[in-house]
Amino acid sequence: MRVFRDLNDVPNLKGSVITIGSFDGVHSGHQKIIDRLKYLSDEYECENVVITFHPHPRNVVYPKDKSLKLLSSLKEKIALFESLGIDNVVIIPFTVEFSQISAIEYIQELLVKKFDPKYIVIGYDHRFGLNRQGDIDMLRNYEKQFGYEVIEIPAQEIEEITISSTKIRNALMEGDLVTANTLLAHPYEVSGIVIRGRKLGTEIGFPTANVEVENALKLIPKDGIYACYVNVGQRRYQGMLYIGDIPTIGTDNPKSIEVNIFDFNEDIYGERISIQLLGYLRGEEKFDGLESLRIQLIKDRDASLAFFKEYQPVDKAQVTVAILNYNTKHFLETFLPSVSYSSSQAFDILVIDNGSTDESVSFVNKWYPEVETIQLTQNYGYAKGYNIGIQDIKSKYIAFLNSDVHVTENWLDPLLQFLDEHPDVGIVMPKILSFEDESYFEYAGASGGLQDALGYPFCRGRIFDTIEKDKGQYDEAMDVAWASGAAMVMRKDLFLDSGGFDADYFAHHEEIDLCWRLRNAGYRIAVVPESKVLHLGGGTLDYENEKKVYLNFRNSLFTLYKNNNLFALLWKLPLRLILDGIAGLKFLVGGHFSSMMAVLKAHFSFYGKWIRFYVKKRRMQEFLRDHRIGPKNRSGVMTFSIVLNYFLLGKKSFKDLN
Repeated sequence: MRVFRDLNDVPNLKGSVITIGSFDGVHSGHQKIIDRLKYLSDEYECENVVITFHPHPRNVVYPKDKSLKLLSSLKEKIALFESLGIDNVVIIPFTVEFSQISAIEYIQELLVKKFDPKYIVIGYDHRFGLNRQGDIDMLRNYEKQFGYEVIEIPAQEIEEITISSTKIRNALMEGDLVTANTLLAHPYEVSGIVIRGRKLGTEIGFPTANVEVENALKLIPKDGIYACYVNVGQRRYQGMLYIGDIPTIGTDNPKSIEVNIFDFNEDIYGERISIQLLGYLRGEEKFDGLESLRIQLIKDRDASLAFFKEYQPVDKAQVTVAILNYNTKHFLETFLPSVSYSSSQAFDILVIDNGSTDESVSFVNKWYPEVETIQLTQNYGYAKGYNIGIQDIKSKYIAFLNSDVHVTENWLDPLLQFLDEHPDVGIVMPKILSFEDESYFEYAGASGGLQDALGYPFCRGRIFDTIEKDKGQYDEAMDVAWASGAAMVMRKDLFLDSGGFDADYFAHHEEIDLCWRLRNAGYRIAVVPESKVLHLGGGTLDYENEKKVYLNFRNSLFTLYKNNNLFALLWKLPLRLILDGIAGLKFLVGGHFSSMMAVLKAHFSFYGKWIRFYVKKRRMQEFLRDHRIGPKNRSGVMTFSIVLNYFLLGKKSFKDLN
C-alpha cells in the first residue's frame, strides 16, 4: 500500500476508483464502503484510492468544540487501511485555507486534476467546499464533463455508520468490549510511545510499559483492567492493561495507561507500541496498600490468562456462503431465508449481484441487513462474477450456492468437518435433490459428478435425462470427478491460487474445469451425502435452452482441451466431433433446429479459440508445477463411453454401469 501525505507526490492515478471521508475507527460500516471500492477496482482492473484528512475536519472548523474523541489515530487508521487491502491512501492536510476552497475548485482542482477517477464512491450526504456548498448532486452534474461516475452510498448505510460510531464510543466508555469490537470488526487499539513512569509496577513485581497516546483526541476507554494483545515491532504478546489514576497511592493523579506484557523483559523506552483491547476484566478499585494491590494483580493476571484460553477473534467465520445473483429477486425471496440456518458455527453470507435490474439488492439490504451485498456494474456470468466477488473474502472456506437452492439446517457442518479432516480434498459437495420432488435427485450434481473417457459429465443418480429416485443407494461419501457449482464448498486460498473459474466460460462447465485442474494437481473432489440441499434447477437458463446447449457443448470442449495432453487429444477430439455431430442430428430429428445450430456454433467457437486456450493451458501448467500435492487423481473418471452405454446398451443408472 502506498501512502501519500503531499498532493504533489501523488502519481498519475487516472481511471482509478476513489472514496473520500474521515473513516474514524475504520469500523464495519466503513469497511462496507471499502469493500465496494475494492470490488469496483477488481472489476475494472484499476487502482483504488482512499482520500482522508488530517487533522479531523471538525477539529479545524470548530476549534472550540472539545467534545470530539477519535476512535483511531492517523497511524492506526493507515494500518487498518493496509490490513483491508487498499492500494493507495492520500492524506490531505486539512487546514483553514483548505476549508475555504469553493465547491467547484474541490471538484476541478482536487478530484479531477489530481486523480481523474473513473468512479467516485461517496455518501448521499457528502458535503464539500466553502460553507459545505457542494453535494452529491453537484458531483453528478459534472459527470459527463469530467468523465467520472458517482456511486452513491445510500442513506441507510450512512446512517448505520453514524449509529455504529456512536454505539462504539458508548460501549468503550462502558467497558463493553464485546459490542465495541464487534461493531469495529477489529479490536479497539490504543497506540503510543513508551515513556518512563513511577516504576510502581516494578516495585510490586508487575513491571509495566507506560504509554503516552499519539493523539490527544484519542478516546480512552473506561478505567479498569483489560486483557489485551501488545504489538512490539513485528511481535505480538499477551498482556493486561491498566487505565486509571491509581487511587491506591493518592488523589489527583494524572490518567495512567500502562500495560504488563506477559513473558517479556526488554527495554522499549521511546518505542511505539500498539495495544489491542480484547476484554474488560474489572473496574477501577482503591486498595488499602501496595501489598493488597499486588495480591489483586496476581488475580488479574490469572483472569487474563483464563480469558486468552477462551478468546475467539472478532472475525471468526470459517466459511462464507457466496450466492451469485442476476435478476432473481423472486428466488432470493423464496430461498434466502433457509440459508440463515446453514451451520451451527459462525458463517457469513454474501450476495454478489451481476448488475441486476429487478431490485434484488435493495430487497436483500432491507430484509436481510446481516447479509453482505456486492453490486457489480454488469452481468459477468457465473465464472467472472464469482471471480470478482470473492477476491476479498476473509474466511477459510467458500460455499458456492445458487440462488434457487433451499438448504437444509446445518448442511455445511458435515462438509466443513470433511474438509478439516482431509487436507488433500479441495472441493466437497452435498447430495442435491429436486426441490419440486425431493424423493428424486436433481439434474445438476445429484450425488456426485462423474465423467467418461471422453469427458462427458454425468452423476450418481442422473445420466443424461434419466433421473433416479433417491432410495439411499448413493448415501456413502466418495471421491468424484467434479462437484456441482449449484452447491459446493472449496478452500478459499486454493480457489485463488488455481486462478478460480475460467471467465471465458461465462456459465456452465466452469466447475468441472476447475475440479479437473485440481485433480491434475493431485487434489481430491468428494461428495458427502450426509449433507443435503434441494435445487429448483434451470433457474438461470432452462435445461433445453439453446444458449445453454451452446455453452454446455462449447465449454465441454474447452475443458477437454485444457486438461488433456496432446496424445489424449489426438483420439478424443475426433471421437467427440463424431458424437457431438450425432447429438446435433438427434436435435434436428426431434424438431429442435435451434439446438442443432447451437451444437454447430459451439464447435466453430471452440476451433476459433485454440490459440487463446493454448495460452491458458500453459498458465495451468504453472499452477500445477507450483501447487501439485501428488500424482493426477482419476477418481470418478470412467474408462468407457457413457454415450454408448446409455444409448446403445440401455444402461440408464449408475448402478447399471458397475
